[in-house]
Amino acid sequence: MAKVSFDVNGETHQLELDTRTTLLDALREHLHLTGTKKGSDHGQCGACTVIVDGRRINSCLTLAVMHEGDEITTIEGLGTPDGMHPMQAAFVKHDGYQCGYCTPGQICSAVAVVDEVRAGIPSHVTADLTAPLRLTNAELRERMSGNICRCGAYSNIADAIGEVAGRSA
Repeated sequence: MAKVSFDVNGETHQLELDTRTTLLDALREHLHLTGTKKGSDHGQCGACTVIVDGRRINSCLTLAVMHEGDEITTIEGLGTPDGMHPMQAAFVKHDGYQCGYCTPGQICSAVAVVDEVRAGIPSHVTADLTAPLRLTNAELRERMSGNICRCGAYSNIADAIGEVAGRSA
């Protein structure tokens, strides 16, 4: 057992966990934040995506004790039904949620993608490292490639992300 303290959705939590507990299981089972989903449990689907210190990660692939002092944002921390995050509102507007299972991970990943592009962080497909970064279709596909939607709502998801990023869909 080990003690770990981290900030989740603006609130500090101190937990005593088995050192083998994943961040995903700590969030779902210990903090009862069930918006983050357990999909493949092997980092293959992205349903467990959360934002840690501004970067998206697969919470099923990291141990909770590795995040001592980190700032973690889950889907519950992005917005509320009465005050949705712009990405949540865009997903609703563009029907990017379909069955909804992958949606929390898709939205967390999409928020991070837009932040990366706005910060000028290149991806593997960035053609010109000296030009201002734009969220092209290739950039969007590359950056969201770790998030799977079994319903096939990819075009709707892309439209939602594009709207928030400020590009025409």
